[in-house]
Amino acid sequence: RERALGRERREWVPVGRPDPSVPPSGVSCSGCGAELQCCNGAAPGFVPAEKYRSLSEGPAGAEGLRGAVCQRCWLLAHHGRALRLELPPEQHRRVVSAALRSPPRHGRGPLLLYILDVLELPDPVLPQLPGLLGPDVPAAGLLVVGNKVDLLPADSPGHLGRLRQRVTAACEQAGLRGAPLVDVRLVSAKTGFGLEGLVSRLQRSWRCAGDVYLLGATNSGKSTLFNILLRSDYCKSRAPDAVDRATVSSWPGTTLNLLKFPIINPTCDRIFRRQERLKEEATKTEDELSSEEKKYLNHLKKQGYLVGEVGRTFKRQKASAVVEFDPDMLSYSTDEDPRPSPRKHEEREEFTYNEVKDARWCFDTPGIVKENCVLNLLTEKEVKLVLPTQAIVPRTFILKPGMVLFLAALGRVDYLQGEKPAWFSVVASNLLPVRIATLSNADALYEKHAGQELLKVPMGGEERMKEFPPLIPQDITLKGIGTTEAVADIKLSSAGWVAVTAHAEEKLLLRAYTPQGTALVVREPPLLPYISTIRGARIAGTAAYRTKKPPSMVENLKTTRRR
Repeated sequence: RERALGRERREWVPVGRPDPSVPPSGVSCSGCGAELQCCNGAAPGFVPAEKYRSLSEGPAGAEGLRGAVCQRCWLLAHHGRALRLELPPEQHRRVVSAALRSPPRHGRGPLLLYILDVLELPDPVLPQLPGLLGPDVPAAGLLVVGNKVDLLPADSPGHLGRLRQRVTAACEQAGLRGAPLVDVRLVSAKTGFGLEGLVSRLQRSWRCAGDVYLLGATNSGKSTLFNILLRSDYCKSRAPDAVDRATVSSWPGTTLNLLKFPIINPTCDRIFRRQERLKEEATKTEDELSSEEKKYLNHLKKQGYLVGEVGRTFKRQKASAVVEFDPDMLSYSTDEDPRPSPRKHEEREEFTYNEVKDARWCFDTPGIVKENCVLNLLTEKEVKLVLPTQAIVPRTFILKPGMVLFLAALGRVDYLQGEKPAWFSVVASNLLPVRIATLSNADALYEKHAGQELLKVPMGGEERMKEFPPLIPQDITLKGIGTTEAVADIKLSSAGWVAVTAHAEEKLLLRAYTPQGTALVVREPPLLPYISTIRGARIAGTAAYRTKKPPSMVENLKTTRRR
């Protein structure tokens, strides 16, 4: 049983035998971009030797591996499991930095498309960007994309404008004032919100002037954005048939090398046809959608508060299927079964030389690993619980001095001193439990239930908690603004945050805890200052409020007025 628990807690190890005598293939994995090889099971791009030979020893040779994925991508895509790989953060940075420092193509430096997770503000990787680029990187522009806005509820009218201001302020604080900042956009790579606007902005401002690099921290949504841009008007119409999509997983660092697709040239005719399509789609109402479109739209509404649709104006005409006639199929006697004709190898789409010689490319780079992040301490099952994948429903509690709030076993906030009750709104994954205790029994509750079902994460019982770092305290003093506006967010690393709302001029003494080696940030001003106002009715006999999920908003669809 202990061995089984150990296997459950750890990431999967490579399966299949390596063959050190076989050199690397020179062919990239179509999921993560790493070079396919069978000589080292702990290195990126590993394919078991038996599978490697079956793919590479055919008449096509190493080209038979084209379109294949490594074992790591296969496990991520089909089982949500992460292989343990020897790839330190320094190697991630080295790959990204080397790509950015390559000589400029077409006489102009690249456009840097930095993907920022708005839930992680202040972004821990953004301050590293100037050092990563260095003085010798000829970047022609920087466009910052705030991703995952669909997960946050609207706490007041104009909340998106306020979020955009927060992202702009984060860029200034990170030392990017002198950088050629093109724009700041808010999108959801998962639900499609804001992506048509992003494509239009790229085509208007950047056109096809040079290459584009997607940068960002691990798990910021770069690969998801890469995949959706691949099937948008930003990509050449034939490219989706010739370029495989990047592996998408909640496990940090899923892209290990550079994947790319060719950018379409936004001529005046193409821009006009695209605008006509967008105008036509904007006149549709939800009632005019097909049953399949309604079903997909309702699915997205469950996933996020902000929903959009990414269409395609320029579609490649596919050749009609040719029915082949095989006379041998008809030449069999009555006492034998018909023999199936051997299946022909399906040819993979490839770009011609003329298509790529002057092409501008969009690159998906490896995610830069976040330091001092709680996700680095968790197993793949725990990461899936911690990272929100659906619209976050805020949970608000009214606490008196002497009360304690636990966010799973990953964070804790003690209300030590204050004259009046205060409101604590938790913004975190809906799967993470929130527990309320008193100062007198908080330590005993943590000792008894950390690693168990009550606190849920980490999971694995006493054995798991022996290797998990202890919670380290930090004292915080706040001064209230009013009962409708939070004074600050207490960000418990990447596990989520607690927005604190108190009476005007009320002084609060708090003590917050996060695991040793992880970052605790007091965010002022808060990201969603009016989050406590969307709480529901108070649940009798408890400190909690019954908050209902706010409604979702669909972009690019005409709203129908109800009588």
